[in-house]
Amino acid sequence: MKSLRGIISVVLGLVLYAGINLYIGWHGAIWMKSLGVTGTGSMTLFWVLLAIVSFAYILAQGIKGPIGRLLKVVGSFYFAILQYAILFLPVLDLGLWCLSLAGFTVSEHVTWIGTIVLIGFALLLIWGSRNNWSTVVRPYSLTVKKAASERSQLRIMVASDIHLGNIIGNRFLKNLIKKTEEIKPDLILIPGDLLDGDIEPFKRNQMAETLRSLKAPLGVYAVLGNHEYYGGAVEEFIELVEGAGIKMLQDEAIEIDDTFYIVGRKDKTAEGSRYGGRKSVHDLLAPLSQHKPILLMDHQPYHLDKAEQAGADLMLSGHTHRGQMAPNHWITSRLFELDYGYKLKGTMHALVSSGYGSWGPPIRIGSRSEVLQIDLTFVGEGEER
Repeated sequence: MKSLRGIISVVLGLVLYAGINLYIGWHGAIWMKSLGVTGTGSMTLFWVLLAIVSFAYILAQGIKGPIGRLLKVVGSFYFAILQYAILFLPVLDLGLWCLSLAGFTVSEHVTWIGTIVLIGFALLLIWGSRNNWSTVVRPYSLTVKKAASERSQLRIMVASDIHLGNIIGNRFLKNLIKKTEEIKPDLILIPGDLLDGDIEPFKRNQMAETLRSLKAPLGVYAVLGNHEYYGGAVEEFIELVEGAGIKMLQDEAIEIDDTFYIVGRKDKTAEGSRYGGRKSVHDLLAPLSQHKPILLMDHQPYHLDKAEQAGADLMLSGHTHRGQMAPNHWITSRLFELDYGYKLKGTMHALVSSGYGSWGPPIRIGSRSEVLQIDLTFVGEGEER
């Protein structure tokens, strides 16, 4: 019975998706006819190309090799167009309908209206692409009211949600390494979604070799995000990443120079029995000395209160991408207590990054590709700085 309901849901979803794309295509067809493109062959080609592009990401799931990769890239870009077409075209239609009621002859101006719409979409994609590929450094100066032995300061670079795959690859990864050389961190932390899901492009393009150049004096540490689990090759990926010198923390803590702890939780996805579950943040932090600074990585920024109560001094997360394309941030801001930026939760500093890479289209509207530069100052009892 469940499988039947699942099939019905998929079919209805595909029908709805096809209907939305027919609605978008109808606008394109009207504009083309206004330009004088009315031949049966031309219009047939238009609808066939639209069908391929709109279903490209879905088709890519079953097609391997260069064609499958091309379809995935095309489909990813189309998702950005799809989102803003769904948001904008109904408003445009409503506006034009109101103008026609007011006596304005809309049909005489289809060509320039359509051209303006296309230019607007092109500018939006160019701007979004610039936001995605041009990375900014977000600096934070924070104080932890605990002593860290002889160490009084610590500089951390955080790069979450890199999403290495068919779109984000070695070139962008090398830019991250350049950022490391500029920031000169003592420590690099990667709070999940280092991989976009499919391990094949990661292996094919030997990205682990590029990752070897990502270095810091106190090491590079990462945790798994939801996308590593979606790919289904968690253990193989961990082996490749750790072979490149990055320690993957899975519900474990490491003490650095007898001064502070780095703690990495498994992603929330691991709570399902299929992945063996994950420890509660209380059980993970309880064995640690609460007199030493505790830096916690948890990919999805849930339950800040529990992390603070368990003794974490700094919680680092990603996952949300700040919605990646506005107005999606309205959704993430309602799903999470903190979906982006900084919050002091009790005595714990919480930071959620919009991420270095992107999921789906390499387009960001209302968010930026970013790395965090966190300068921590440790102040023990009785000390003042």
